[in-house]
Amino acid sequence: MLDDLKEEAIINRVGGRFKLCTLMQKRLVALNTGAPAMVTSRTGDRMQIVIDEILQGKISLDTEASTRAQNAMMPSPEGFAEE
Repeated sequence: MLDDLKEEAIINRVGGRFKLCTLMQKRLVALNTGAPAMVTSRTGDRMQIVIDEILQGKISLDTEASTRAQNAMMPSPEGFAEE
C-alpha cells in the first residue's frame, strides 16, 4: 500500500504531493462518515480503498470549488475605505 504512494504516477495523477495528501484526507473523512467505496476491495482498509480510487481515476480534487469558496470569504475591493 505505501509503495503505491511512493510512485510518481499517483502524485502526477493528482497534481502534486500536497494535493494528493488533501484528496486522501478528504476522501478518508467521507468514507469514515459513511460514503460508499467507488471500487471493490479485497481488504477493508480504507486507506487502500482511497489509493485504488485515485489510481483508477474514480476521484479527484475539485480545486475550482475550493477556489470559489476562498474567493467568497475574501472581502471585495469596495469593502475597503481609501484613506
